[in-house]
Amino acid sequence: MQPRDDQRGEPGRKPTGGAADALVEEVRDAGPREIPARLCAVAVELLPVSGASVSLHSEGLPVQLGASSAQAAYVTELQATLGDGPCQSAAQSGAPVFACDLTCGQDVLRWPVFAQEATAAGVRASYSVPLGSETVCVGTLDLYRDSPGDLTDRDLRMARLVAGLMTVALIELPHADEADEPGGDRWLNGLAADHDQVYQATGMIMAQLGVGTEEALARLRAHAFAHGRTALDVAGDVVGHRLRFEGDGGGFDQDPDVFDRDRGGFDGGQYGFGRDRGGFGRDQGG
Repeated sequence: MQPRDDQRGEPGRKPTGGAADALVEEVRDAGPREIPARLCAVAVELLPVSGASVSLHSEGLPVQLGASSAQAAYVTELQATLGDGPCQSAAQSGAPVFACDLTCGQDVLRWPVFAQEATAAGVRASYSVPLGSETVCVGTLDLYRDSPGDLTDRDLRMARLVAGLMTVALIELPHADEADEPGGDRWLNGLAADHDQVYQATGMIMAQLGVGTEEALARLRAHAFAHGRTALDVAGDVVGHRLRFEGDGGGFDQDPDVFDRDRGGFDGGQYGFGRDRGGFGRDQGG
């Protein structure tokens, strides 16, 4: 008789009962701004995944708080720029969304562009678990693996546990900042400022093109992807008057050297690798 998946002893995984202790121990001496990335690192230890990130979601672009590696940060930012992928679906539905094989099959049909770009970065499977309550989703825990495969029921329970503990920790972060550091909530304010910049850029594109909010954000995302940049970077150029969108829907670049116009895809250079390398070295986490 074969043991069930949730009964097998698997190397590298801690029992579910020890997950909370592992998470608490990892962040015991961490400053508030270090906590999201440290929690992601523990998630990688607890689950059969190679990377993890955590993001807050609201209208517009998700705000990435931390990641276990450069690869995880990149693929999460890719989903934000595309406005598509498992994390977007999980945030909208409030339920876990798994892309168990980004190399073929239904996951490629559902997210064709994300699947192509993620596999070029060495990610073959992606799992997103919502943060928050049963009625309100405030963000996602995004997990990545370098080989196709499903998560077992045990893995899903563990992922939900980690997501729940992350939700509690993130809710407490602003209070911890205020208590521990004078002006220590600046890092959260900085993330909010990035988010506000996207709203400001969206408003400017609305005025330049005479379109609505959704269309303006879609144009910003499309321009970012076409030029191998993140949506946040393009928003900064719009707000800084280095980029203006013309009536034909394209962007007129006032500083052409900042773009790689021939790439035609999302570039991971700022995360420590080039898109054409098709993966990450193990020493490139950060």
